[in-house]
Amino acid sequence: MTYLGHVQNGVVVLDGAVSLPEGLRVNVEPLEEPCDTAEADRIPSLYERLKPLIGTAEGLPPDASVNLDHYLYGLPKRE
Repeated sequence: MTYLGHVQNGVVVLDGAVSLPEGLRVNVEPLEEPCDTAEADRIPSLYERLKPLIGTAEGLPPDASVNLDHYLYGLPKRE
């Protein structure tokens, strides 16, 4: 039987709810080259996560960015 997992803090962690007997000998074979840990641990910025949505909103008033609070919460406009 084959189980998939990943290395976390230098320890192999199996994906899913796998229960193996204590002391069981296993064979670990990497499936891919390790990536740069600095790049793998980096959290994408808000811009990077929302980039696919930029420019997709339609039908907004031309002053929506300036008067967002007016349109969302009814506050006075900022003209």
